[in-house]
Parts: sequence; C-alpha cells; structure tokens
Amino acid sequence: MANAPAASQIYYGWKIVAAILFILTFTSGLGFYNHAVYLNALATRPDFDVQSASIAVSVFFFSGGIGGVIVARFLQHYDPRLCITTGAIIAWLSLSSLALVSTLWQLILVYACLGIGFAASALIPATTLVTRWFRYRRARALSIASTGLSLGGVVLTPLCVLLVERLGFTTAAPVIGAMYLFGVVPATWLWLRPSPESMGLVAPGSSASTAPVLQAASAALPGTESALPPAAAQDMHEGISFREARRGRFFWSVSVGYVFLMLAQVGGIAHQYGLARELLSEAQTALAVAILPVASIIGRLLGGWVVDQFSIRNFAIGMMVLQALSLSLLAGGFNVVSLCIGLAIFGATVGNLLMLQPLIIAEAFGTREYARIFSISNLMTSWGTATGPALLGLVYANSGHHYAMPYLVAAAAGALGMAIFLLGGKIPKPHH
Repeated sequence: MANAPAASQIYYGWKIVAAILFILTFTSGLGFYNHAVYLNALATRPDFDVQSASIAVSVFFFSGGIGGVIVARFLQHYDPRLCITTGAIIAWLSLSSLALVSTLWQLILVYACLGIGFAASALIPATTLVTRWFRYRRARALSIASTGLSLGGVVLTPLCVLLVERLGFTTAAPVIGAMYLFGVVPATWLWLRPSPESMGLVAPGSSASTAPVLQAASAALPGTESALPPAAAQDMHEGISFREARRGRFFWSVSVGYVFLMLAQVGGIAHQYGLARELLSEAQTALAVAILPVASIIGRLLGGWVVDQFSIRNFAIGMMVLQALSLSLLAGGFNVVSLCIGLAIFGATVGNLLMLQPLIIAEAFGTREYARIFSISNLMTSWGTATGPALLGLVYANSGHHYAMPYLVAAAAGALGMAIFLLGGKIPKPHH
C-alpha cells in the first residue's frame, strides 16, 4: 500500500489551510479585534483617556506595516514557522506587558512591539504559505484560511471582555498573552510546513503537474529541491522580482488604491457602534454590530468560490462598488432596516477586499518574491488603516456629532480607491 496513488490522498495543503485558519483566529481575535477592550480598560486609569490611548492603535498599524517588510525578507530565506513563532513570542510579551504600563510612552512602545509581533505571526506569513501551497483553487484556500480573521472577533473578543470584567485587566492581560502564544505556536509546529517541495510534493496547478505528486522520500532530504522534477523546482521561483513589479503601474494602482479602500473599511468598522447607537438602544446595538463579522465570514467563503469561477479583477471591482454603496446607505441613517442591510453588505465587502489584495498580488506577480511585494503593498495600505478611524472621528467631531458626514467621507474614499485601482488596467501575467 506504500505505493498507493497520490490522488487517493488528501492534499496536505488543505491541512495547511486548516492550521492557518486556527492560527489567524487567535492572532486576529487577540491582536487586532481586541484593541477596544484593551484601550477601554486602560482609559479607566488616571494616566490615560480614550483619545491619548487611541494613538497606540495607529502606532500598532504603522509598526506592523514596517515590521512586515522585515518579515517578508525573512520569509524569502528561512522557514516561516520560525517567523510565526518569534512573532507569537513578541506578541505574548507585549500583551502581558499591557498590565504594567503606566505612561503614554510605555503604551506606545508596547503597542509598537505588538504590531511587529502581529505582523510576524499573522497575515503576511499566512498568505505566503497559502500562495506557495496553492496555484489551483488558491482563492478558495485563502478564503477558508482567512476566515480565522473574522472568527477571532466573533469568538475570542467576547471571551476577553468577560476575562477583563471578572479578573480585572492587570490579571487578564497576561492570560490573554498566554492565549496568543499557546493558540499559535503548537499549531504552527504540528501542522505547518514551509512549502510543498519541502515534503516532496508539487502544488496542484503548477507547471509540473495538475495534481499533487508524492516524490520518493529517500531521494532527497526534506526541504531540498534536488529530487524534484525541473518544472517543480522552477515553479518555486515563478513570477517576477519586486524591482520588476514596482516598475509597472499595476503595483502602484493596487497599493495606493488599497490605501483609500482600507481607510474606508477600517474607519467604517471602527465607528459602527456609534453609528448604530444613533438609532438603537444599547442592547439592540450589541446585536446589530454582530451583523458585520458574520456577513464577513459568509461573504468571504462565497467570494472564494466566485473568484475560482470568474475574473478576479471584475469581482474586486464589484466588491469596491458595493463597499461605496453600503457606506453611502449607512450614511443615510434612514431606519433600522437600512442600517442592518447596510452593515450586512458592508460586512460582505470587508471579508472579500481583505482576501483580494494578496490574491491579486499573487496572480499579478507570482510566488518568486510574493512576500516582499505584498509586504511593501501592505506597508502602504497601513497608512489608510491607521488614519481611517481618526479621520472619521475628526469629521464626526466637526459635523455636529452625527455620523452621516463621516460615512459619506468613507464612501468617497472607497470610490477614490476603486478609481485608482481601475487606472492600473488589467492584471498582468507573471513570467518566469
């Protein structure tokens, strides 16, 4: 039975997808969605208020963007598991240290470290691994894996709120840090592998084969390319370099376009609670804000199937249009029904636009220097991510403390991002 056909086996890449889903649930739930939990707890202390503590969130996004560039260089030469483990350790120490901060500069320093730890253990290594393991059905694989980004907010954030209420923040912060470490590191070493080639496999849809092919384990040491068919070894280096990518307008149209798309998205997410409170009671608002993450999960899973069937560019444009329209609907503040519909449509675009950026980059530039190209694009995008909540908050404060104008600004930013994306033209095809 040792020589049973590989076709009868489950491709190991799907185990990679499951492991990444699990890991991203912890990294996003504890390192991304929990900012409001941490900052609200810190704002009760004499040395902080909501405004000053919120500066730390911007620092988190900027440091994560810069750290991502370093992470990408590391991923080109070393095992991604080392990167994810190091990031998880940094995040664990940072989250545990939140219990000890007493001044703003200490908070900013801890949040800068948290951003670096998050960058090293979350999206960049995760999307790099999926890109390496999948050519065929890459969109579906990434949609499933990145569902962890939303699950973290649905499952772990309420748990952390309960921990802070029951234990107090000083005790809860180290517990949350330990959850990050033990949620990420064991799964990383149990299930993740650097690439198909490290296990003697060829990714489905590669130039060597349209299905996974198991090579003789004795022919080479794990992790080497010597036993692989020439086409498989070549497939590891499919695509173009960052230097070549940056010379074309498409890289810039995607990266700059996503600055405004993420400004609209993250700003809209950050202020959804306040928007809902204009129409609903506190209890109703708690239910309403659950619409967005649930719609994000459903939308992303459906989107992964759609992208496998149709043009990724046309689907991306459709999501950008829906984002602008949903934000405009939310700006109208018509009634409860329009609010819920707007949040559901907006949620569907949230999941898909996050998934589409790495997919578009992988399709346009290949896997050769994917991590570096995506990290630079992500660094640029972090400007929109970091400024979105602050910009909408500023507009809110200067428009009579109503959310109509902030959400119109978000809709306009989303429309501008789409226009910039369209200037890039068709997605280029990478060459070898």
